[in-house]
Amino acid sequence: MTANSASQPRAYVTPRALLTGAGAAEAVAAGWAWPLLGGRLAFGAMDVSMRKDGAVVRLGAIVRADYEKDASAIAPALRAAIESQVAALAPSRPAFAGFDGEEPVLMGVLNVTPDSFSDGGSHAGPDAALAHAVVLLEAGAAIIDVGGESTRPGATPVAEAEEIKRVMPVIRTLAARRIPFSIDTRHATVMAEALAAGAVVVNDISALAGDSKSLETVARSKASVVLVHMLGEPGTMQRNPVYNWAPGDIFDFLGLRIAACIAAGIPRARIAVDPGLGFGKTDLHNAQIMNHLALYHGLGCRLVLGASRKGFIGRMSRGEAALNRLPGSLAAALHAVGQGAQILRVHDVAETRQALAVAARLAGGQ
Repeated sequence: MTANSASQPRAYVTPRALLTGAGAAEAVAAGWAWPLLGGRLAFGAMDVSMRKDGAVVRLGAIVRADYEKDASAIAPALRAAIESQVAALAPSRPAFAGFDGEEPVLMGVLNVTPDSFSDGGSHAGPDAALAHAVVLLEAGAAIIDVGGESTRPGATPVAEAEEIKRVMPVIRTLAARRIPFSIDTRHATVMAEALAAGAVVVNDISALAGDSKSLETVARSKASVVLVHMLGEPGTMQRNPVYNWAPGDIFDFLGLRIAACIAAGIPRARIAVDPGLGFGKTDLHNAQIMNHLALYHGLGCRLVLGASRKGFIGRMSRGEAALNRLPGSLAAALHAVGQGAQILRVHDVAETRQALAVAARLAGGQ
């Protein structure tokens, strides 16, 4: 692996050959692998790409032993960029919104909209919403993600007053029961209302860039935030989305949004990132993102993934409708956790919890 550049290159490092548990610790101790997320995982190889003058070039995959041997042949600026990313991958992540530990956190989806892509209208009233929230919690959700505006491809915007009218009765009911909840919105006024009622997380598909008051609203609240990548707006985002290299372009965007949050007074420990599957992405883009999912640990934040029931699952299979995409949703969830994702936004909590529990036990067998 060699590369020379007159300009400062940017490196993208995707961990490969991931190990868990005792095997991870042994490989790191022996110098065969690099630590990932505090040593809970380790990676024995890395897939490296670089951006130079706007273009992204894949340099290839390399195992640790070969990297150590060949490092002197890599241009110093590129080597420094690679090693900076490797260093960023190593530490454990602090607690996020009070959730800590190694177990994946499940964020149960509660849409109180008439037109969401998979469950629109099913939980619109406070009583129905509370009943479903209880089901999600009993199934293993740690937090309920309440949304009042459909952001499916082709959706039309909802007036903020209407969004507040939809979510606040449900939010007040959840708050009265001391049920942890997040607010899925891109509007600062909705954020403010939900935060005042006790929301612990803001989940924003515009990464706090869609409303000029969002950064200030979240910073003042001391709540946590999920920064989601979206290319364009829900109404038009699936009309020929174009990237240079989707995983790297999204990495750079999220890095800029993290910097904006920190500048506004939101510390990195209160930030999680979500690459935004289906939000302005073709199926190829979604596949590339999933293949390079561990790349996003290099941003130094907890990693969220929302793949549940999304359209690409049906298109990658037999065209199943949203309610028939559970097997594909579980496949995506298992892949994400295998790549170190810490938070999953899901509709089918019980099934996801069971799949993760069995996978964890199988991986822990000696």
